[in-house]
Amino acid sequence: MESVAKTLQVHVPPTATDARAAHQKGFQDDGLILAFVVPTGEVDGFLGQLRPERPLRLREQPWTAEGKPATPFAHLGLPEPESLANVREGQVCAPCRDELDWLKVAVARVDDLSSRVYLRGAD
Repeated sequence: MESVAKTLQVHVPPTATDARAAHQKGFQDDGLILAFVVPTGEVDGFLGQLRPERPLRLREQPWTAEGKPATPFAHLGLPEPESLANVREGQVCAPCRDELDWLKVAVARVDDLSSRVYLRGAD
């Protein structure tokens, strides 16, 4: 998990639980996914360190478009953030620093106290 977080250029909060990561080798680019649960009150602080290009948007309904992501969170036993309602999401950077081509983030509530942060990138 640490190597994926390092490649994605993020610091996973020390309070994070249920952290899961995968690195999928690709023909041209490698896909990287990282997900973890944090107390909902800490989400904005984490997002602040990412410095997204624009404020995250709230998607109220699940995304119904056809197609599957190249690096699905199903590999980690998690639902895809696109399949969930009331998700804050957006582009963090494209292009990013160093070898990272792009990075996207999505945040979904797990329960009244916690939220899952999803990060997907390519290098």
